[in-house]
Amino acid sequence: MTILDEDQPTKRPSAHPGEDLADLSVEELRERIELYRQEIERLEREVEAKEKHLKAADSLFKS
Repeated sequence: MTILDEDQPTKRPSAHPGEDLADLSVEELRERIELYRQEIERLEREVEAKEKHLKAADSLFKS
């Protein structure tokens, strides 16, 4: 490790379900909540898109 490396703030690993939250500040917890909300919205959009594709395929093959 060089002197320059020591000057850099250490980054926390990215959020993941089940992680230990004891060492996180209130602000960090709020940031995680927002991160998970955005991820849930992204996942829901993907589910909707895939359901549309499935419905389109079903209607095509049932005709």
